[in-house]
Amino acid sequence: GGSAMEVEEQPQLMKGELRLALKHLSEHGLLFGAKWAAEQLNGFASEVTADEAAAAQRMSTGQRKGGEEEDLVDLAKTYVDVKEYKRAAYLLRECRSSRGVFLRGYATYLSGQKRKQESEIDSSAASAATLEYEAELSELHKELARMNGRGELDGFCLFLYGMVLKALDLEGEARKAFQQSVRSYPWNWGAWLELASLCHSQPQLQELSLPDHWMKNFFLAHMDLELQSNKQALARYLDLQRIFPHSLYIVSQMALAQYNMREFNSAQSAFEQILSQDPYRLDNIDTYSNILYVKEEKTKLSFVAHSAMKNEKYRPETCCIVGNYYSLKGQHEKAVLYFKRALQLDSHYLSAWTLMGHEYVEIRNTAAAIEAYRRALDINSRDYRAWYGLGQTYEILQMHFYSLHYFRKATALRPYDARMWCAMGQCYECLDKYPEAIKCYKRAHENGDREGMALNKLGRLYAEKILDLEQAALHYENNLRILDSEQVNSQQTIDALLFLARYFRNPSLNRLDDAEIFCQRLLESEMVDREEVTALMREIRQYKQ
Repeated sequence: GGSAMEVEEQPQLMKGELRLALKHLSEHGLLFGAKWAAEQLNGFASEVTADEAAAAQRMSTGQRKGGEEEDLVDLAKTYVDVKEYKRAAYLLRECRSSRGVFLRGYATYLSGQKRKQESEIDSSAASAATLEYEAELSELHKELARMNGRGELDGFCLFLYGMVLKALDLEGEARKAFQQSVRSYPWNWGAWLELASLCHSQPQLQELSLPDHWMKNFFLAHMDLELQSNKQALARYLDLQRIFPHSLYIVSQMALAQYNMREFNSAQSAFEQILSQDPYRLDNIDTYSNILYVKEEKTKLSFVAHSAMKNEKYRPETCCIVGNYYSLKGQHEKAVLYFKRALQLDSHYLSAWTLMGHEYVEIRNTAAAIEAYRRALDINSRDYRAWYGLGQTYEILQMHFYSLHYFRKATALRPYDARMWCAMGQCYECLDKYPEAIKCYKRAHENGDREGMALNKLGRLYAEKILDLEQAALHYENNLRILDSEQVNSQQTIDALLFLARYFRNPSLNRLDDAEIFCQRLLESEMVDREEVTALMREIRQYKQ
């Protein structure tokens, strides 16, 4: 069929699998994966019934069962639920069942993460906590590596192994472990997301060996978004939506794709549809606030900020929404404060670093801006907004070679984004590299330059730097046509009229009538030197006699 789906499936079986997966994930304390599974489970059309018997056959998890040990593991799981991690790990010290081994390791890992976060807030005890954390991690690493060598890790323990490897900065090995994990147990969305965070390019994605399972469709769509293949992402999500018509997750992912394509109106209405059905949902709502920010919809943004504050004051998303609100009001110092608060709550919260960078650019604190953008790129080297921000910051510092390097990175990630090409063109202009600048502005124009800078720049460069007046006239006239069709009257209109009136006064071009019309239009405007235009008009009329 003409479907973008990699793996076709029967909804009844999928629903059965998700229902069982929800139980497995909950039993393992994997709250994020369980929440995602439950949301998709409720996304099916109402007439789809779950085929649990067929699902159960497919989902034999190959776990070593614990028999009597199960009660102890259940007790430890309740300790994990109330965040008593060390207590849970100690209780499970003798356990041999798969779930017991997983929960002991996972509790140890979580207790380390919790202490690491606490030490960022209270720096006095930081170094001791860090040493203890690293010792525990390497112990855990040794134990899991031994078991993995004997093939004793199930899908859940492989997920844990991947998390430990990632925490030890062993990216390649972590990528292997997460692939093994999703092949062994494809229903844990958390494992797919971890794998996605370690895939930085199309070639790396091609190298993965993934299971032929319907969950792969969700992963590939997510990767399309990550790698800015937004059109393809939309196609995949449309296909998934046929099976999960009620999934708000899918609607919100589609809204992200539209946002990336700068289709702000469709993205906005998608987010508003989500909020009308689930008013307390905060996932990706910071992106909705970015749209309201770009469209300068102050009242709506103020409403979203207020309700987020009432709903969940201490969520990084909330802080970002409030930061956007203050930024739109021009209170940049206050905005920085809220982006900082978002980062205190989650230091890996990507958009807060980037948005904070933008605020520092606004208040001309270039050193802080550069630091913020670099932190964003440490988290995700594909964040084109941070590369673009670095380019702009070095522009302010008049360091054009640096700017050029950063804008190049941004255009590589977003080759269809006219703003990136315009920025690069301006850079080349500053370096007096006019042919290169012209190439960039042409790319910007081909990619639907919405700000309409490119044609005007091309006209000026051909006229003043390349001295090819015919090409200049071509671009100015093209721009004038577009401006007139949009009924825009700006400085660009004046630039085009003035150049074309001067150029067409040459009788051999047979455009004297046009030249006269352009002069008349210029005289109606306040923004020109009337004497020059009147003289030009006289000259043209003499030629016409």
